[in-house]
Amino acid sequence: MDPIIIKLLAAVVLGFVLTAALGKVVIPALRRMKAGQSIKEDGPTWHMAKQGTPTMGGVMFILAVIVTVLVLNASAILAGDLTSVFVLLFSLVFGLIGMVDDYAKIKKKENTGLTASQKFLLQLAAAVLFTVLLRSFGILSPNLYIPFLGIEWKLPWVVYMIFAAFVITGCVNSVNITDGVDGLASSVTLVVAVFFTACFTYAHLMWNTTGSAGMAVFAAALAGGLVGFLVYNFHPAKVFMGDTGSLFLGGAVCGMAFALDMPLILILVGIIYIAETMSDIIQVVYFKATHGKRIFRMAPLHHHLEMGGWSEKKLCYVFAGITLVCCILAFIGVMGRFPAL
Repeated sequence: MDPIIIKLLAAVVLGFVLTAALGKVVIPALRRMKAGQSIKEDGPTWHMAKQGTPTMGGVMFILAVIVTVLVLNASAILAGDLTSVFVLLFSLVFGLIGMVDDYAKIKKKENTGLTASQKFLLQLAAAVLFTVLLRSFGILSPNLYIPFLGIEWKLPWVVYMIFAAFVITGCVNSVNITDGVDGLASSVTLVVAVFFTACFTYAHLMWNTTGSAGMAVFAAALAGGLVGFLVYNFHPAKVFMGDTGSLFLGGAVCGMAFALDMPLILILVGIIYIAETMSDIIQVVYFKATHGKRIFRMAPLHHHLEMGGWSEKKLCYVFAGITLVCCILAFIGVMGRFPAL
């Protein structure tokens, strides 16, 4: 068995075990802190029963990913391969923004934390810093690879940076919007993490691409951590990840796509994130244009389906299944960038 496969298995197991073990400590601690989720009054009425469920539970898989990546990638990091460290730090910055937002919500006892402009500016700064860092270390190129077509579109760096900032802030907030029912963001992002594990492993085995082995470990650790989190987060949820977890996940998804140097792949692997966000945008625009009419029963999309009779478990299964199909298609598109030797 190839050493990278053994390391990936270790990453999944360690990520799972650490997250599951942390749940036994973190959830009671959050209850003692009275870190309960405040439910939006304009959301589905039956969600009010979740009022007070501990939030900020994302720290469980965040800590697990940190430990797993630093332990299993230690030798590569010391040898100068910092790609996984950059992506980890990038994800942590977004997780920290989410933690500040969660704390503000808990302190005010309502479902509003940082203002939209505050979050946007912080996220934009993180996005710009991350792309500059990847460019400085030669990890990122301005060549925009178009999956399936096998061609690259070279952009001026300034244009690419603007594009990257738009994609990152949009994607991170889309993952955040998807986190609206028990286990949804966790299960969908689990599939995405497995996809990136396969991509980085393929890039490493076929072309020995710099940083790909370390990034495969990062993605595998995230997948294992999310499985561990779903032990507590699947319906009925004992804990919510909060913005702490969802913004970390958004940062991780974007970080992996840019570390792979193929951000356009997010269109396929993030199809659920996009659908959730677009349903929200369409609802608001249509509501304002028609002076009160709605297209969806309630936005975002998962609430529309809930009000149509879908259970939270069904939403997780269907949305994760759609993501899986799109990830398989995306992997076919990725193979054009890393053809077999």
